[in-house]
Amino acid sequence: MNRDQIRGASRHVKGRAQSTLGGITGDPARQVRGAVNQVAGGAQYAYGRARDRAEDLAEDGRDLAHAAYERADGLIDDGRHLAREARRRGEVYGRQAVRYADGNRTSTLLGLAALAFAAGWLTRRGR
Repeated sequence: MNRDQIRGASRHVKGRAQSTLGGITGDPARQVRGAVNQVAGGAQYAYGRARDRAEDLAEDGRDLAHAAYERADGLIDDGRHLAREARRRGEVYGRQAVRYADGNRTSTLLGLAALAFAAGWLTRRGR
């Protein structure tokens, strides 16, 4: 409960008391002032409730934004880790391919020639 809610509730009660007292004493001016205070107190109380709710929503929004930031940060770290792992594996497989090509030069040249022939045959127009 915030200050506006407390002041609005007390002003509303004060207005009810004024209206009642004005009715008992027969003072219409006091009754009108009491009715005005009741309405103003109710409005101030409603404003206090709305402000309280808005503050709660803002706090919830900050919490959600913080949680999203932390989750995104974790996902970015995971992505970096996966990228490093993929690079490491690529380097390992590349070194293995170079070693195989060095150890089997004849097979490698024949394989490359076959690939070049197949690519040329597939790309020719008159097929």
